[in-house]
Amino acid sequence: MTAILAGAMPDRPKLLASACLLGRPVRHNGSAKTLSDHLIERWCRENRVFAACPELMAGLPTPRPAAEIAAGSEGNDVLHARAKVVESNGRDVTLDYVAGAQEALRMALHHGCRLALLTDGSPSCGSSYVYDGTFSGHRHPGAGVTAALLRAHCIRVFAPSDLDELSVLMDRPGAPAPASGSRRENYR
Repeated sequence: MTAILAGAMPDRPKLLASACLLGRPVRHNGSAKTLSDHLIERWCRENRVFAACPELMAGLPTPRPAAEIAAGSEGNDVLHARAKVVESNGRDVTLDYVAGAQEALRMALHHGCRLALLTDGSPSCGSSYVYDGTFSGHRHPGAGVTAALLRAHCIRVFAPSDLDELSVLMDRPGAPAPASGSRRENYR
């Protein structure tokens, strides 16, 4: 899942984006979570957006059972083997989520993406909150597995609610500053 490279603007920052935000029906229930915005449309036309779905990159199907990070934990805990990602049917899919995060990181590094726009709430892409593992709709602050791994590699991760802040970096020539200064760049 990548943008066409022809016509890419090499002096402008590139963005890794959740495929579901770009209108692709890849969420667990087979839907998209399309973020319609003129900025994203322009960045796509400029070939600066690279679509990724870590779950699909890891080989999980669509549709698939909903998954959450267990025990009120977050992505960093999963990456350090202190927590698991489980589906609503109880199946442990931790290795799939870690593999998907690694593939998304490889894609971001390959294409020079220093910024990411990810779907909040997802056990993979959540950037400011994730669900608590009880499948009851309760959420808590934290990052998903992919968001945590990207941040660990100095890729700044934004939620759709941070689009204004992201646009400042996307529309400025040159590479964005490393992740260590914004409110959400560091993970626990």
